[in-house]
Amino acid sequence: MRVHQLTFATLAVVAGLSLTACQNDGGAAQGSPSSSPASSAGSASTGGETAGGDSADAGGAVPGKGSSGSAGKSTTGGSGSGSNTGGKVAKCRTSGLKITATDATVGGDKDKTVAVELKNTGGSTCAISGFAGVDLKTKEGTLSAKRTGEPVVPGTLKSGESTYFGIHYPTNDTGGTGVRITGLVVTPPDETTSVTLRWPGAASLPVTDGSGKPVTVGPIGSAGQGGAQ
Repeated sequence: MRVHQLTFATLAVVAGLSLTACQNDGGAAQGSPSSSPASSAGSASTGGETAGGDSADAGGAVPGKGSSGSAGKSTTGGSGSGSNTGGKVAKCRTSGLKITATDATVGGDKDKTVAVELKNTGGSTCAISGFAGVDLKTKEGTLSAKRTGEPVVPGTLKSGESTYFGIHYPTNDTGGTGVRITGLVVTPPDETTSVTLRWPGAASLPVTDGSGKPVTVGPIGSAGQGGAQ
């Protein structure tokens, strides 16, 4: 009997220890989920600060992180005239400009003038300044206009706005047929893509030996609507 009593007592102690261990294991399992949300919340907060920092540094136009307005501008600018990337206005592109030329000669002027209009049709504001490339097509070959000494003024064009520059050339008053002009090629500043236009001015230039007045082009913005300066 004493042997049986000792055996039962030993089993009771072992059972008690096992029950205590099970309770401790259960407490640790319940504590694990509570620490996980805290860790996830910390990661989300860090991610938010990183996105906000990138957006602020780039003027709110970081692709995929900025506002929907910035993303729209970036996408439109890529396919059209320009884009507001990182707060900086992109340059006007030939594909986003409607370029036209008109005769702007004022009666009484010794030299003649053609005004060239560049209208922003790209859908977003773009920057444009400097001199456009101007080439006159003639029966004798291509004649490139020389730049005037006028100062360059930086400017921007909102969607739908226009700017103008003038082309000045000497009058053919020699009495002869002169050099016949057949077309006008314009290349916007900082671009390599050109547009070919019908020449709207006088039909010809005087034939010279190189000592006469050259064809000249003013900077962007040097002529107002209609060619007035």
